[in-house]
Amino acid sequence: MATSITPGEDSPLIREATRADLLSIYRIETQVFEQPWPYPAFEGFLTEPNFLVAATNGSITGFIVADVTPTYGRDIGHIKDLAVHPTAQGNGIGRRLLQRAVLGLTVEGVGRIKLEVREHNSRARGLYRSEGFEPVTRLSGYYDDGEDAIVMAKQPERTHIFDTE
Repeated sequence: MATSITPGEDSPLIREATRADLLSIYRIETQVFEQPWPYPAFEGFLTEPNFLVAATNGSITGFIVADVTPTYGRDIGHIKDLAVHPTAQGNGIGRRLLQRAVLGLTVEGVGRIKLEVREHNSRARGLYRSEGFEPVTRLSGYYDDGEDAIVMAKQPERTHIFDTE
């Protein structure tokens, strides 16, 4: 079942990614990242309810890939990829995608949400901090070019969406 958040006047529509979106997603990925994911990696996430796109005036302007990792305790949400087209950056699209994915993961019942971010990507780290993510550890040489990753995590806020009382 597709879900979306209806946009305001200047806001993008946030909805689940479809196969028809993949080329636009891949183009954004290659424009934003020096070491982009390969196209087939996105195909593998099409069934994930938290693989979302931001569509502005019919064009894909950003996306987020998030999934759930089962554990023996409470499952862990994982923000795997987030990118906004360079011409659309700074307009809150990344924040809206992140908030919607966190909500989706929370509804799925995860006990914790994590992500990895390049140590020198201060803009992304600032966004994640402002949304409640805190640094947990450093992964030395995590990226192919040798840069370290900072693992950030947050506890999802309890949601009362499905409470009956």
